[in-house]
Amino acid sequence: MAKPWATLGVDLHLEPTGGGVRRGLTDALREAVRTGRLAPGTRLPSSRALAADLDIARNTVADAYADLVAEGWLTARQGSGTRVAERTVVPPSGAPPRPRAPGRPTHNLVPGTPDLASFPRAQWLKAARRALATAPYQALDYGDPRGRIELRTALAGYLSRARGVRADPEHILVCAGFSHGLRLLGAVLRARGARTVAVESYGLDVHWNLLAAAGLRTVPLPFDERGTDPRELTDQDAVLLTPAHQFPMGGTLHRDRRAAVVEWARRTGGLVVEDDYDGEFRYDRQPVGALQGLDPDHVVHAGTASKSLAPGLRLGWLVLPPGLMEEVPAAKGGIDSCGSLDQLTLAEFLVSGAYDRHVRAARLRYRRRRDALVAELARRAPKVHATGIAAGLHVVLRLPPGTEQSALRAAAWQGLAVHGLHRYQHPEATVERRDALVVGYGTPPDHAWSGALEALCAVLPE
Repeated sequence: MAKPWATLGVDLHLEPTGGGVRRGLTDALREAVRTGRLAPGTRLPSSRALAADLDIARNTVADAYADLVAEGWLTARQGSGTRVAERTVVPPSGAPPRPRAPGRPTHNLVPGTPDLASFPRAQWLKAARRALATAPYQALDYGDPRGRIELRTALAGYLSRARGVRADPEHILVCAGFSHGLRLLGAVLRARGARTVAVESYGLDVHWNLLAAAGLRTVPLPFDERGTDPRELTDQDAVLLTPAHQFPMGGTLHRDRRAAVVEWARRTGGLVVEDDYDGEFRYDRQPVGALQGLDPDHVVHAGTASKSLAPGLRLGWLVLPPGLMEEVPAAKGGIDSCGSLDQLTLAEFLVSGAYDRHVRAARLRYRRRRDALVAELARRAPKVHATGIAAGLHVVLRLPPGTEQSALRAAAWQGLAVHGLHRYQHPEATVERRDALVVGYGTPPDHAWSGALEALCAVLPE
């Protein structure tokens, strides 16, 4: 009886059935190709290797291959081996039909993603080589749940220098992006008996949903021209803010309100979670220091490499107050769940100065895009007012009342992906209705920016 699993060459699972070894093997191969389990172009093991794996005669495999070549299921060429032929895959009977993928927009101006085409591949590769060459062998073990000490040390220096964060490596925890960090904090708060987290009236529903999944209710705070108003902070257990660059409105939390938030945390023992959203990119103002610098004992500073480098790296960090130093790593688990090699690479990238050079170059490139957008709006859509333009990777385009939905419909016809402001409003917020588009100008690659800008202006009221 032939064994069902091939162990030499490529792995190939077959279940020969029916009368005779040759017929059973032929039927099993045909069925694997017909159902798509063996994709078109897949190279099969040589007849010698497959025969040895299945413990059958080599001629049996060669004959089965020849039969399937003759039937058109396989192809065989001298020097390139036997491969699955190109053909339409018929799904098994009873299998649900695959949904058709929606057409991709021609232009993507959805906020939240940088220009991925500008990722510094060559510099990252150099850093990865240096990091791997010098890494101790223990770096390939499961590791400290807080993350690699090399990255935590590099982050402590960078955050202190560039963001005014007061931290040492022992208070930093590496996580897989901000959502992962927020999930950990939500679990710790709920385990402590917390019930309610105050949030901004405008923000990301994915964050509100993560807190809700942890069993926490989110309550929106008022919002005006000076940003989020903390006067309604009372008995909430925590507050989530984007003080350096509010998302999506784009403003900076007023200094009096920053002080008021910290005073509330000191008075009540509440926790402030500071999402340092795209804090590296400022254009028309001096950098705003981290809120955590006012009170490291009550503020969690959260940052990521998602906007400065790429979200696919899945690298973020929490700077934790002393009171959370045991609970948050415990919530993460007993091992480091973030890739050690990527952590070592980012540490090298920071220490070598490559990160600063990349951010400065990206800041200049994004500022040019923003300036082109503002200038084109003034020329072609003077009724549209751009706000939140002093920093970040997006702008808010204020529209005439009642025109947000019509602008979104026109954008869809133009093949333009863009979001309306209403999408980011908390369902319980009582703020005044504002019609606007939230436009991310960081996403398109350089060669596509002019086309995206043309499509945007075409859908705006003149």
